[in-house]
Amino acid sequence: MTRMGANPTSSWAGAIAAGVRSVGFARIRAIRDRTALQLCPVGDSENFGKTLRGVALRYLLPAVVWCTLATPGALAQAAKRDTTKSKSTRQAPAKAKEPEHQHDAMPMGTPRDTAAVKDEHAGHEMAGHDMSAMSAGMRMPPMAKGLEMPMIPGMGSARPSVTEWLPGAGIDPSTLPLATPRKLAALKDGDTLDLVAEMVRRTIRGKPRIMYGFNGQYPGPLIRVPQNATVVVRFVNRLDQPSAVHWHGVRLENASDGAPGVTQEAVPPGGSFVYRVHFRDAGIYWYHPHVREDIQQALGLYGNMMVDSPDPAYYSPVNDEQFLMLEDLLEDERGIFPFGKEAADFAIMGRFGNVFLVNGEPDYRLTARRGDVVRLLLTNVSNTRMYNLDFGGNPIKLVGADVGKYEHEEMVETVVIAPAQRYVVELKLDKPGTYPITNRVQGLSNFRGEFVPIVDTLGMITVLDQPTAHDYGPQFARLRTNDSVVADIGRYRKYFDKAPDKQLFLTVNMQGLAVPITAFMSVDTMYFPPAEWADGMPDMNRVATTKEVHWTMRDAVTRAENMDIDWRFKAGDVVKIRITNDGQSMHPMSHPIHFHGQRFLVLAVNGVPQTNLVWRDVAIVPVGTSVDILLDASNPGKWMAHCHIAEHLEAGMHMVFTVEPKENQ
Repeated sequence: MTRMGANPTSSWAGAIAAGVRSVGFARIRAIRDRTALQLCPVGDSENFGKTLRGVALRYLLPAVVWCTLATPGALAQAAKRDTTKSKSTRQAPAKAKEPEHQHDAMPMGTPRDTAAVKDEHAGHEMAGHDMSAMSAGMRMPPMAKGLEMPMIPGMGSARPSVTEWLPGAGIDPSTLPLATPRKLAALKDGDTLDLVAEMVRRTIRGKPRIMYGFNGQYPGPLIRVPQNATVVVRFVNRLDQPSAVHWHGVRLENASDGAPGVTQEAVPPGGSFVYRVHFRDAGIYWYHPHVREDIQQALGLYGNMMVDSPDPAYYSPVNDEQFLMLEDLLEDERGIFPFGKEAADFAIMGRFGNVFLVNGEPDYRLTARRGDVVRLLLTNVSNTRMYNLDFGGNPIKLVGADVGKYEHEEMVETVVIAPAQRYVVELKLDKPGTYPITNRVQGLSNFRGEFVPIVDTLGMITVLDQPTAHDYGPQFARLRTNDSVVADIGRYRKYFDKAPDKQLFLTVNMQGLAVPITAFMSVDTMYFPPAEWADGMPDMNRVATTKEVHWTMRDAVTRAENMDIDWRFKAGDVVKIRITNDGQSMHPMSHPIHFHGQRFLVLAVNGVPQTNLVWRDVAIVPVGTSVDILLDASNPGKWMAHCHIAEHLEAGMHMVFTVEPKENQ
């Protein structure tokens, strides 16, 4: 979140914004002429010269090794090179040197076996996916505009270690139901909702697609309930792979959390499961699968939940209220870009899409009157993309986030939203006209060694030259202090300054990647921004699967990793956790860390206290940064914590913690 008049380094969003504007690459470019390009004994020295732009002198030796290995015949001998002794074993900031680890993490789930590849391709040829070229060579992902780069030597023969896969093997798309825009499911305490996950037929940008949907809708039904209601959801899985439903951010009973392998078994195709969902906190939440999120979520399995406070003045009055779910779908000229069947691909950076969808549509439109105040409830459901949202320069008031309202409303310039996060903002639309909803970021060109401005248009707001029916301008101009939130958080302030009770270290181990990938990464990681806004190396990212890439959450004290971590708390414990993101790993990335079933406060970033607090369930941890959170461990059960980049979750970046009930519970 970029705040107007605020110190940009006083928050994690400010740190990211400062990194986006960094000019550190100017120094790297200044020495690129001193790189000894003539040392590369290969035929295509021009491409090697371009690839080695941005290489500092201390990286020349790895570059020479790369060039040597890239000569004809050398790649085949080195294809199984172990990269465990990578920069992920280097010293973490203010930490002792990390030992080498080899961790074979199991993904949260895999698609069940389908028909033969020939039959699998047939159904998608009918749906607009040209599968005939798949057997001829690897299908390469499209590159973001401005971040194009030639294929580096040796990559032409690289292949992901998984089978390319798309849903609907052997199915005639015309036999599938045509998906419809979402509908409101207004529920009250004690009601029951039937929720079906199924394959659907969609048309996106004029082309037919086989996708997934809840109840045949995109997104899934908007579930709206009063605070403290409890509803029953009867889930039926009609997909072609196992699934489950996670009620993200909701502090519900543990047995209904929807985390396969922790709270339930995955629901097989044709199976069912009954969830009992209690809505303890007012605010905006969402539901999604917790099996192969990289596939199921990307193909449309997600929906919002709005929990209404009994207080009619919980939010300020507005003229309109819109729920926006933001996604980016990866497509090429043949259709939806295939996924990895046996394991997730795009395992380094996650799958960045190139078709931006708002509520499942690529052409979102909002119409308002002059002077209207519109409330937007935003949810980022993308696999990995973080957005920096602008609404045509119209004033933005920040009201709430994941699990409720901020202590103080404030004006902001843009909205930075990471995967799985939610924000509640209000817009004041004073002037007639058409205003784009844009994602304005700085992409990092790993090839050229420089930042590239990127502006993506997600939709349009049209303000009619007709006066608003009700003038809520005075209420918009007032920045409220939410006394109930201040009082609630005040009960925890005595814990703010204590030493961390637990510490997590986030890093990555890579093994078995093709030599061109590891060699390129060894010379392109001299500088990384605090967050990745776009994929500057999609071909290498595509080849890397969760069989080779193992993202890690490590207990800094016990050194246990991922599912070997065994944190135990008592209900009512207030736990301070310091999360440090390794800035010297083989590929540093920011991580949105989600704790199931609880809420927490982000207290400080790199020791700088946060001044306007809100209860959260997802915290973004930028590269090379330490973030202190205060976990309100009040909900008993066995819960997951994980990175909410779908491919990182599949690559093992998840753990379990237990909150034991009090003796009288």
